[in-house]
Amino acid sequence: MSFFARLKEGLSKTKEILNTPLEELFVGGKVDAALLEELEDHLVMADFGVETASRIVSEAGERLNRRQKKDASAMRAVLRETIRERLEAIGAANPVPPRRTPWVILVVGVNGVGKTTTIGKLAAYLKGVGEQVLLAAGDTYRAAAVAQLQQWGTRCGCQVISQGQDADAASVVYDALAAARSRKVDVLIADTAGRLHTKSNLMEELKKIKRVLGRLDPEAPHETLLVLDGTTGQNAISQVKTFHEAIGITGLVVTKLDGTAKGGVVVGLSEKFQLPVRYVGVGEGVEDLRPFDARQFVDALFDP
Repeated sequence: MSFFARLKEGLSKTKEILNTPLEELFVGGKVDAALLEELEDHLVMADFGVETASRIVSEAGERLNRRQKKDASAMRAVLRETIRERLEAIGAANPVPPRRTPWVILVVGVNGVGKTTTIGKLAAYLKGVGEQVLLAAGDTYRAAAVAQLQQWGTRCGCQVISQGQDADAASVVYDALAAARSRKVDVLIADTAGRLHTKSNLMEELKKIKRVLGRLDPEAPHETLLVLDGTTGQNAISQVKTFHEAIGITGLVVTKLDGTAKGGVVVGLSEKFQLPVRYVGVGEGVEDLRPFDARQFVDALFDP
């Protein structure tokens, strides 16, 4: 099964919430204030978020010409194009890092979102497109996190720099960057803790990691990805806000989109924080994480 087919299947519950009522909404009527209000409600139910849903519906309504406003069925095409264009305006995926060696990707997120697994899948993807990848086991707080990343390293043929549980995370990542430079590795992906004794301690550790990386490369990390669980929907807003304010997120990775009724959160979070979605995950398999494609995502939501 292709990734698009898996994405489409994974978003089926979201599509059902969004499309089933719209089939009736768009047939035989005209585009008026009542229709736009109902359309906005359906987007909110699909977890686009209130503000994002309002902006999308307002823009789509404004883009309709006089003739189209007499035929509500025209709204579907305009709506999907509006969503796609807004996603693309925020930013596209960056599947192949620029030619800077090494390209440092710092991966952050709370426990339970699939962060370490996402790193393994991302490493496998980058290896598959010809990149040499090194992994840094910077989640030294969570039991078995280091072992889990080492297993992924073995699975995808990537070496892992580690110092064991309870080691200083910044020291691990520093050593990993030094190793990546000496080995002329293309990409370094660094895991980090998702929980410490207090939230402030976690953020201070992440800030320390960034400072230490800067000693070897003032521009590192070149990408800071926040991994989010798609099933949490709009509850992920607080996570994005906290991490973004503390360390500056450059892109989002949304996992566990398979089977969720909250797929609209991909649009809502990207729009609210003006952050590009870099990758999306739709399953447990190593090939179930791929670069985000706005057109593909919108097609999966609206195509039959």
